[in-house]
Amino acid sequence: MSGPTPGRALLLVPLLGLLWGFNWPAVRISLTEIAPWTLRAAGMSFAGLVLVTVALARGVSLAVPRTQWLRLVVAGVLSIAAFNVLLAFAQLAAPTSRTAILTFTMPIWATLLARPILGEPFDRRRLTGLGLGIAGLLCLGLPLILGGRFPFGLVLALLAALSWALGTIATKRWPVAAPALTVAAWQLLIGGLVAGIGMLVFEGLPVPKLLSPRVAAALTFHIVGAQALAYFLWFVVVARLPAGIASLGTMMVPAVGVLGSVLLLGERPTPTDWLGLALVIAASGAIILPARGKG
Repeated sequence: MSGPTPGRALLLVPLLGLLWGFNWPAVRISLTEIAPWTLRAAGMSFAGLVLVTVALARGVSLAVPRTQWLRLVVAGVLSIAAFNVLLAFAQLAAPTSRTAILTFTMPIWATLLARPILGEPFDRRRLTGLGLGIAGLLCLGLPLILGGRFPFGLVLALLAALSWALGTIATKRWPVAAPALTVAAWQLLIGGLVAGIGMLVFEGLPVPKLLSPRVAAALTFHIVGAQALAYFLWFVVVARLPAGIASLGTMMVPAVGVLGSVLLLGERPTPTDWLGLALVIAASGAIILPARGKG
C-alpha cells in the first residue's frame, strides 16, 4: 500500500489532534441551527461513505463474515452511534469545554471494564492512570456538585464515554475478522443509520434551509474535515507509525477542544477545569501509551 513515509506520517499526528479537537466547537456551532439527530446522521453517513470509497480504491475487501455481523453492529452502536448522539445532546446541555474533558475519560472506563470482562490485570501504569483519572473527575465534578449546578449534559458526556468504552471492550472480546478500514466504514454507516432512524422518529425529514455563514463553515469542517478526512488520516497514521505515537494525536483532542471552545465559543473554563483537563490527559497517557520498549 503506497502512502507517506513514517517521517511524513508523523506530521499527520498533530493534524489529527487539531481536526478532532476543533470538531468540538464546530459541532456546538452547527447545533445552533441543525437538529442533533440530523447532524449526526449526516456526519456519520458521509464519513462512512468516504471510507467505503477509500477501501474500494485501495482494493480492501468490504466483506464481513455473516456470523460476525451481530458483533459488528453491537460495537458500532455502542462506540459510534450512541457515542456521537449522546455527545450532541451533551453539548446542548453543558459547556463544550467541560464536555470534551469528561468525554476523554474513555480510556479510564475501558480499563475498569477490561478487568472483569477481559481479565486484564491492573498493572502499575493502569493504576496510575486510574488514580489520575479519578483526581481529574473530582476536580471537574466536585465544585459543580457542591455548588448545586451539575448540568445534565455532563451526565450525558460520561454516558458517551462509557458507551465508547463498552464498544471497545466488545470489539476486543468479540473481534471481527475484517480489515480495520472495513470495520470502521461499516460502523460509521451503522451509526449513520441509527441516527437517521432517530432523525425520522424525533425530528422528521430535514427541511432544506439556508444556513448562516458561520454554521455552514462549521458544518463543512465537521463533515469533511473532522469526520471524513480525519478518519482517513487516522488509518494512514496507524498503518505507518507505532501505536504509542499514533495515540498522541488522540491525547491532543481534549486540550484542542477546550482551546477551541475558548476561542470560538467564548467559554471561560475555571482553574479546576484546567487542572481536571491536565489530570485527565495524564491519565489517558498513562493508560494509552505503551511502556518503554514495547512499541
